[in-house]
Amino acid sequence: MSESIDNEKTTLSVHENPGELRLAGVIRESIVDGPGLRFAIFCQGCPHGCEGCHNPETHDFEGGFDCTIDRVLDAVDKNPLLAGVTFSGGEPMCQAEGFYHLGIELKKRGLNLMCYSGWTYEELLEKAKDEPYVGKLLYILDYLVDGRFILAERDLSLTFRGSRNQRFIDLNKTREAGEVVLAE
Repeated sequence: MSESIDNEKTTLSVHENPGELRLAGVIRESIVDGPGLRFAIFCQGCPHGCEGCHNPETHDFEGGFDCTIDRVLDAVDKNPLLAGVTFSGGEPMCQAEGFYHLGIELKKRGLNLMCYSGWTYEELLEKAKDEPYVGKLLYILDYLVDGRFILAERDLSLTFRGSRNQRFIDLNKTREAGEVVLAE
């Protein structure tokens, strides 16, 4: 699926240090994980357990490896042709604080941000009431693919999505309109 940033592992968990993320791996150049050439980051840990998940090896919260945000930024900075970075998983919203801090640094570099989440946009807005970093992360994202993967609704013809129930949301237009606006 993806590669690690490097082989180094640390003993700190992402919950003890918001400057680290628990990752499953990365894809340094992707054209299938969002618009344009992207750096895709696959986080480790997912509570959804969707049947037929594309990345089931990312479900275990104890799997993967810890990686500093600085190390991710160094890897991203090596490719000046990137249009953006995609947070995938696993479930990135389970590590919203770390992805928020990473996202702020990526935005400073002029990169757009996309995130996949098994929760719907509306569910994430509710979560943000108790988990402020979910709201902060949503605020800096440009695109969101939301909703659980549903095997019975699998459709390989969809852009950046796996099942028909999932939405590809333009979050900048959504914030402007005050209602969900789908990306084209």
